[in-house]
Amino acid sequence: MHAWPASEVPALPGQGRDLRIHDTATGGLVTLDPGPVARIYVCGITPYDATHLGHAATYNAFDLVQRVWLDTKRQVHYVQNVTDVDDPLLERAERDGVDWVALAEKETALFREDMTALRMLPPQHYIGAVEAIPGIVPLVERLREIGAAYELEGDIYFSVESDPHFGQVSNLDAAAMRLLSAERGGDPDRPGKKNPLDPMLWMAAREGEPSWDGGTLGRGRPGWHIECVAIALDHLGMGFDVQGGGSDLAFPHHEMGASHAQVLTGEFPMAKAYVHAGMVALHGEKMSKSKGNLVFVSKLRRDGVDPAAIRLALLSHHYRADWEWTDQVLQDAVARLARWRSAVSRPDGPPAGTLVEEIREALSNDLDAPAALAAVDRWAARQEQDGGTDTGAPGVVTRAVDALLGVAL
Repeated sequence: MHAWPASEVPALPGQGRDLRIHDTATGGLVTLDPGPVARIYVCGITPYDATHLGHAATYNAFDLVQRVWLDTKRQVHYVQNVTDVDDPLLERAERDGVDWVALAEKETALFREDMTALRMLPPQHYIGAVEAIPGIVPLVERLREIGAAYELEGDIYFSVESDPHFGQVSNLDAAAMRLLSAERGGDPDRPGKKNPLDPMLWMAAREGEPSWDGGTLGRGRPGWHIECVAIALDHLGMGFDVQGGGSDLAFPHHEMGASHAQVLTGEFPMAKAYVHAGMVALHGEKMSKSKGNLVFVSKLRRDGVDPAAIRLALLSHHYRADWEWTDQVLQDAVARLARWRSAVSRPDGPPAGTLVEEIREALSNDLDAPAALAAVDRWAARQEQDGGTDTGAPGVVTRAVDALLGVAL
C-alpha cells in the first residue's frame, strides 16, 4: 500500500531541541533522545468515515513530533497501518450495501488526499492489515507454541496473564479495563475465556465474511492488536521511540499490543513513550462514528476552506486536550491565517531570529502548539504596528512556520 506525497520541509538555521513529551505509561513528561534515526509508529484508520477532524487532530500531533525530530537533524522512520479488514468496516459495508474492499480502498484514497492537503508528512511504510497477514500468522503460532495463546471454539486468544507487564501502559484497574474492553471491540463476557480481558489474536472463518489461510491456525482473519504488532516489529523492532494514537487507543489497543510484543520478544518495553492525543467534540459530544457527529476534512475543503486554516484550527489546541469544534474555532483560524500571510507579504519586518527559537522551545515542551502560534501572533502584531527593516525576516517566518508547524504561508 502506498502513502501520500511528502511536502518539502525547509531547513532552518541552527538546530532544534530534544522533545519532552507526555508518556501515558509513566504519567509524566519524558525527554526522548533517539539515535540518528527516530522511530515512530502511529495507528492508522479503519477506512470508513475518513477523514474526520478527530483523525486530523491525532495525525497533526504526530506530524509535529516528526517535525521536531527533523529540526534536530535526525532522520525519522515513521510507520502507520490501515485496518482494512475489521468488524466495523464489514458492518458499514453491509449497511451501505457495498463491497468491503471497495469501501476500504475509497476511504483510504480520501484519507491520502486529506493528509496531502493538510501537509502531513507521510510514513515511510504504510501497511494494510490484509497485506500484513503473512507476517501475522507466524506470530500467533509462536504465541500458541509458548503457551501465551489458547483456542476457544476455533478462535485463538492471547492470555494477558502471560505478560508480567500487562497493565503498565494504561495503568487502569481491572474493572475499568473490562468496561473499556466491552466498549472498544473486546468480548469480556464470552464464556470459556481464561480471563475476560484476553483479546482475540485470530478469528476463525465466519460464513459470509472474508478469511485467509492461517496455516496451522486454520482459515480466518487477524485480531486488531496483533496486526499493529506484526507491522511495528517488522519495520521498527522493539524499543522504538514513540507509539502514538488517540487517547481512546491507550486501552485496549496499545496495552494489548505492548503485551503481545513483549511476550513474543522477551523484551520490555515495546515503546519508549506511549503518546496519546485528545478527543475532538461537536455539540457537546465526542466526535464518533457510532454517533455520526462528524466534521470531515474533505467537506470543509469542498466548501472552500483553506487546508492551512484547518491545520491552524487544530494547532490552536494542545494535542493532549479534549476540545470542541465550533464555527468560531474555524473563523479564528481563518483570521489568523490572513494576518500571518499579510505580515509575511511585506518586503521587510521585525527581526525573526528569536521567533524561531520561541517556536522550537514551545514545541519541544510537550508539543505546545498554542504557545508557538502565540509567538507568531506577536511577531505579526509587531509587523502590523511598527513594521521593521529586516529584509530577511518575512522569509525566516515563512520557512519556520512551514518547517515546524506545517502551515504554508
